[in-house]
Amino acid sequence: MTAAIKAGAYLHHMALLSADPEGLARFYADAMDMEMRQEGDAYICEGPLRRMLFLKGESRTLGYAGFGCRDAEGLAGIREHALRAGVELLPSPSPFFGKEAFAVRDSDANLIIFGLAAQDPRREGIRGPIQHLTLASQDPDAIERFYVEKLGFRTSDYARAEDGRTLAVWTRSNHEHHTLACFRRGRQGIDHFSFEAGDWSVIKDWCDHMGDRRIPIVWGPGRHGPGNNLFIFIEDPDRNWIEISAELEVVYDRPSQTWPAEDYTLNKWGKAIYRD
Repeated sequence: MTAAIKAGAYLHHMALLSADPEGLARFYADAMDMEMRQEGDAYICEGPLRRMLFLKGESRTLGYAGFGCRDAEGLAGIREHALRAGVELLPSPSPFFGKEAFAVRDSDANLIIFGLAAQDPRREGIRGPIQHLTLASQDPDAIERFYVEKLGFRTSDYARAEDGRTLAVWTRSNHEHHTLACFRRGRQGIDHFSFEAGDWSVIKDWCDHMGDRRIPIVWGPGRHGPGNNLFIFIEDPDRNWIEISAELEVVYDRPSQTWPAEDYTLNKWGKAIYRD
């Protein structure tokens, strides 16, 4: 079992940069059913098992992503794996983790933090823990090598073109099909990120929630091939794509699979949507 899988690392929170962090935070507080507060220069939104930070900067840019480990032993395992692989460990800027946390920069210079998370206070609201981050990159193979070889993630699936180029890769740091994925794009940064609704009935609740707020669903409902999860997508004011998904495949031990470059791979129920 590799370091990240053994640690049971899961996406705990994300920080987004925005030209208007307060406005973006207000959108998420409403759209994703979270409470908003300001701490210094950061706007923080928290809901049931979901939390995000918004900082001043270039819009549609990842500030950092924080992965929580289930215990100190698991966190130490990722740290040791990274050090053996020659990865530089950096201080963590996250207010959600303690002094034990550390950060790394991946092959595209995305800042990724690992730490231990305190027990979440009980909150009422629609189920939707933050669940996975999908990066955009001009070199998804380098992204895969970094997370798998240097941090101990495992690869669940690929999508490849007829000429063999990797178009997308899905990796996991626990037993869910993917917690960190990457799509080949003409840019670097965020492709999208996802909240896990749990089951189909809760996606319906989210659809009703968005409809009440006149927030359009830009893609879905549908079902992905890799991961087999149900999904809808909305878009925030900075044009970040937000996925709400359900019933993601649980992977304990199987070889990675390769999917063809076709609409069916991204949406078993119909047309896929592609964007830069």
